Amino acid sequence: MDDDSGSSLPNTFSTPNNLFSVTDHPREPGNNGLDTLLLPHHSVSVAKELTSIAHDLVSPRGKGIYATDESPDVVEGMLVAASLNGQDNFSDQEKKDRRRKWREAAYSSLTNEYISGVILYPETLLDFKLGESLKSKGIILGVRAHGELAPFPASPFEFIVQGLDDLLPRMQAAHAAGARFSKWRAPIACTSPALGLPSQVALEVQAETLAIFASVSQQAGLVPIVEPDVEFSADADLYRSVEIHQKVIRMIYARCLDHGVFLEGTLIKPSFPQPGLKHPSRKTITSEEIALATATILVNSLPASVPGVVFLSGGLEPETAMKHLSALNALVNKAKPGSPFSRLPPLSFSYGRALQGEAMKHWVREDVQSMKDAFDKATRGCFLAAKGEY
Repeated sequence: MDDDSGSSLPNTFSTPNNLFSVTDHPREPGNNGLDTLLLPHHSVSVAKELTSIAHDLVSPRGKGIYATDESPDVVEGMLVAASLNGQDNFSDQEKKDRRRKWREAAYSSLTNEYISGVILYPETLLDFKLGESLKSKGIILGVRAHGELAPFPASPFEFIVQGLDDLLPRMQAAHAAGARFSKWRAPIACTSPALGLPSQVALEVQAETLAIFASVSQQAGLVPIVEPDVEFSADADLYRSVEIHQKVIRMIYARCLDHGVFLEGTLIKPSFPQPGLKHPSRKTITSEEIALATATILVNSLPASVPGVVFLSGGLEPETAMKHLSALNALVNKAKPGSPFSRLPPLSFSYGRALQGEAMKHWVREDVQSMKDAFDKATRGCFLAAKGEY
């Protein structure tokens, strides 16, 4: 049966079918088996499941998420770039088969020793049906929720993210296919104050979009991961990057609270604050400086109820992404009792290119053993970095 929006996707989430259709709210506050007081519109059973999954994605410390949610076009570009000849002479069906084979090979190389969850593109989850191989290893399935980017009408150098209109039925279908968390990326421009980005209206739209996504995701029974991706291609210095990171994270959670999002059942996937590629300090900044800036942002912006942080690697080199994460966790490890840094939740990873870049080069050359060795090295490196030991 089609839903009211006209989508052909069925409503597949079992009763109660969302966080706000409450059938089991306790009469006595605190008598719910959770550490926090639930608001009247929160279901105890759904809240417990969301909390458990969110904690499992960042526990035990060191484990993190492998992000494999690139669109088909992006995957094709990556495979071509990784090949020796750089040619792309495949038909559409051959390209689809190659994407499936790459995902199968990558997932076969994973263990739950280092990886807690994997974010899948809908094609991988629903068409290729590769989730079962991951679930059999004790790895939690996630799904990309956001669509593609579209130009922001009021600011041509910024973007809006498509995909809210049919989000609920898509997330319900993902839940039925085994997914238990979801992710939405919102790109944030960041320049020096003189160049004026991000615009206030763009920040407001991104924060509102992420809050709606988080609410709908929980309605479908999925833990939402909000991803404010502050880019670093321009001329911002470290302090400007810190300013924008703090501003957007605060705005996101303010809107999440307005939308009734259960924060204990969410995660955040931020970028590392850093100077832009066009700023001279980019060449001399250290991982320790970025770690201090990152920890400062989190203690000033992140609600204590959020159970974990999983950083994105973005365009960083794998070694750099691991060094930044390790320096951050080493800083937290040294924090004395009473320090705000000692109160931060687990700080882990949700990396894509930093985990698979080298492995993909071996796979396109049909060197399966080297591919598996590369995955093991990368996942173990991230695991150590998330403990401050890389």
